[in-house]
Amino acid sequence: MEFKVYQKEIELQSRGWRPTFHDVSKEILEIVEASGVKNGTVTMASHHTTCSVMVQECSHDLDKYDLEYLQHDLLKIMQKLVPDYSETNEYAHPGPIHTQFGRFVNEPGDFTSLNTDAHLRSVFFGRSETMTIKDGKLDGGEFAHIYFVDWDQVRARHRQLNVTVMGTTEDVEDRTFNNGEVINTLRKYTDEEKADDVHYTLQQKR
Repeated sequence: MEFKVYQKEIELQSRGWRPTFHDVSKEILEIVEASGVKNGTVTMASHHTTCSVMVQECSHDLDKYDLEYLQHDLLKIMQKLVPDYSETNEYAHPGPIHTQFGRFVNEPGDFTSLNTDAHLRSVFFGRSETMTIKDGKLDGGEFAHIYFVDWDQVRARHRQLNVTVMGTTEDVEDRTFNNGEVINTLRKYTDEEKADDVHYTLQQKR
């Protein structure tokens, strides 16, 4: 059975004045198809520490900032959990040494280091997602879209999403587990736990 690895890099441009959600579903589907992998996985990983990859439904409706309503709602929650960096010294980061490092690597100004909120949000969401490929198709269910999320809003940035497809170019065996029987994960009570409690019975008879 042949095992194959196929890699591509998707270049993106974030707007900067708000967190940017890039819908890269079409590009990922094209990469999976071009890879020739019939059964395996595709991993989508951010090249940057202030960005995330998210698999979620497309909610279609857009607000005035061109954010889908689910993205709008997500931002409202994240602003409560991890507030925007809007005031100096709101967070401990960046300290003076880190700000100096930014100057050393030719950042355009100290303001570019005021993205602590973006770093913390990417910690919550993670920088990558992995999805299954079955019979040459990406298994995203009926509604899944793939988004590259740039949480950094201090300036417009060029971004990169790394995509790695791994798997076999051949068919696999029947995937059915346990003859397709539905697994019952509900709690199973013992006879003792199901037994009548005399205290409750007395209350009911009153």
